[in-house]
Amino acid sequence: MSQALYHEALVARARSGLGKGRLDPHDASARLDNPLCGDRVTLDLKIADGHITGIGHEVKGCLLCEAAAATIAGQLKGATPAQAREMIAAVTALMKDGTALPEAFAELAIFTPVHLAKSRRDCVLLPFGALEKALAAF
Repeated sequence: MSQALYHEALVARARSGLGKGRLDPHDASARLDNPLCGDRVTLDLKIADGHITGIGHEVKGCLLCEAAAATIAGQLKGATPAQAREMIAAVTALMKDGTALPEAFAELAIFTPVHLAKSRRDCVLLPFGALEKALAAF
């Protein structure tokens, strides 16, 4: 994979539109802002029978933030809250320490180059922070 920050796979993920738009109704919602760069993410979840059945998001932010939100929507539909928390832990470790990803979260590899750009890590982590906040009730 290219080490360029905005490589083709990452741009494609951001532009995919996966999960784009708010869910109404939803079972949980969280909004987070990054005051340093102006990114804002609102993430909505529908949960039924212990599984995430719907994920919607509204992102007012950069391409990295959009790609992270689309990754959440594309990878976690049907997952349990525990599996979602495992993904949050994996991407956090990748961003903070460059920790290798578990095979179950190979889709997160598109964010590997971001680990080297310390000022951009929070752009990736913001949607995952909103996910964690939305999962707090489950």
